[in-house]
Amino acid sequence: MTEEIIIAGFGGQGVLSMGKILAYSGIMQDQEVSWMPSYGPEMRGGTANVTVILSDERISSPYLKVYDTAIILNQQSMDKFEKAVKPGGILLYDPNGISHHPTRTDIGIFSVDGAKLAAEMGNKKIFNMVVLGAFLKVKPIVKLENVIEGLKKSLSERYHHLIPLNKKAITMGMNKVKPYIIKDTVFHN
Repeated sequence: MTEEIIIAGFGGQGVLSMGKILAYSGIMQDQEVSWMPSYGPEMRGGTANVTVILSDERISSPYLKVYDTAIILNQQSMDKFEKAVKPGGILLYDPNGISHHPTRTDIGIFSVDGAKLAAEMGNKKIFNMVVLGAFLKVKPIVKLENVIEGLKKSLSERYHHLIPLNKKAITMGMNKVKPYIIKDTVFHN
């Protein structure tokens, strides 16, 4: 099994953290792992993405042009990465701030209102964990207990008291993800 993932959004949305947690989770499962971040010089507020590869075999290169899964958190990332999902792959996105929704019919498309759900839970910073939970529901490639261990590894110890809230956010995402149905559009003159 090899899963090639791109996670993309604005800096400050937890894109790199989500990738790091997935990578640590893969390590906990004795998988080969690649974690390659990319972000502009502006960081928070600028675009950021991370490529994560989890595999049972050696990873030959961390550089990818197409992905099994794209997790998209803003319009710029949708514009750039929707077409980079392999046919038969998965695109998961948060519709908040998306004006041009995905249109491909050769991939599975799912959405989760991560920003809205995190706000309802009282902490906007857990947005990425809601989205991560949605991804793990659609593609359970790592076990939840390994994700929690990944959280412990990636969070500074002073934030470990937030792990139960993060676990609750992951569960919320798992429960609230839904398939996105592309509506047939008929144009009339």
